[in-house]
Amino acid sequence: MILSVFRRGRHHHNIRALYGAIVAQARSMTFYTRHGVADSLDGRFELIVLHLVLVLRRLSREQEARAQPATAPGSGRIGQQLFDLFCRDLDDNLREMGVGDLAVPREMRKFGEAFYGRQAAYGAALDAADEEALEKALARNILGIVGTGENAAPLARYARTAAEQLDGEADDELLAGRVVFPDPESF
Repeated sequence: MILSVFRRGRHHHNIRALYGAIVAQARSMTFYTRHGVADSLDGRFELIVLHLVLVLRRLSREQEARAQPATAPGSGRIGQQLFDLFCRDLDDNLREMGVGDLAVPREMRKFGEAFYGRQAAYGAALDAADEEALEKALARNILGIVGTGENAAPLARYARTAAEQLDGEADDELLAGRVVFPDPESF
């Protein structure tokens, strides 16, 4: 059928489910009431980015394990589609907040720079042997403080546990759009 060319990929629903789980986890009130994250646009953005980075990190490890090129169907493609959905969501939210058409690209560029900076910082900190590296990165980016604060250590433990839990997730579950994060109340 000729219209099948224009249909969305079969992973479209999975990507939406995966992104929905990320956003739902980032909206958990525990982060705002117990972990010191500001309940603001910036605080919510930071938590979405943290969870997105954790999932993308896991998807990239799955891709490396399969030795797939980024353009092959599978996790690399899903990771890119997940990031694209994140960007579309940011764009939509900016427009809903009344940001003008001419300012949206400038704001999106700022968000992109922030995302890539945090992705590099969190990835390096998660791979580092130094436990404080992640605390400092999260304190700076999410809590808005220099050094480590009282809320940075539990938030870092949460992020490390989430990364470890994601590493243990079955590939099929993630590729099907299902992800389970740890309960932030436990930290």
